[in-house]
Amino acid sequence: MINIVSSEESVIIVLHEIYGINPHVKLICEQYSAAGYNVLCPNFVKSGDYFDYSREGEAYQYFIEHIGFYSIVDEVKTILLKARLDYKYVFLLGFSVGATSAWICSDLENSIDGVICYYGSRIRDYKNITPNCPVLLIFAKEEKSFNVSELTSALGQKKFVDVHVLNGKHGFSDPFSNHYNEQSQQIAQDLVDRFLIRL
Repeated sequence: MINIVSSEESVIIVLHEIYGINPHVKLICEQYSAAGYNVLCPNFVKSGDYFDYSREGEAYQYFIEHIGFYSIVDEVKTILLKARLDYKYVFLLGFSVGATSAWICSDLENSIDGVICYYGSRIRDYKNITPNCPVLLIFAKEEKSFNVSELTSALGQKKFVDVHVLNGKHGFSDPFSNHYNEQSQQIAQDLVDRFLIRL
């Protein structure tokens, strides 16, 4: 787990993609630490190392066989219990499977002050979740496995949920990815910054 402590009373718990704590996730942790947040980033890939993007199939298989959403959610719930005692403000920030896991946790009561989800495509399997805190959902316009506008239209009806669809493909905010879209990444970052400031 990455654990970066600053003098602030807010913590951001970063939930990684299927690849583990890779250079993108490390960069995210460093950026939020530099902005004054305490940062926690649990490693759900218990082998310790991360998967390179060229090993996407292997990373996905590892996630299915050895991790799964509810394993992540159980671990995050434990982290949240301690974080709620240690910090005044607690935020979840997830990417892809980490975003879906953060979404699943959003219905917990009195545990989280805000949830940020980047391209959580499997949120479509958990549309029944009713968040108990503000949630910012950021989706890529181009997704192969589901209808983005249909899902975002349904999610946008929920209380506390703010949904945005940005140009690009899954992974557009990751500068190490072939799908990186600098303009959409900047728009997403502005949305996140405003979301955090409001809370």
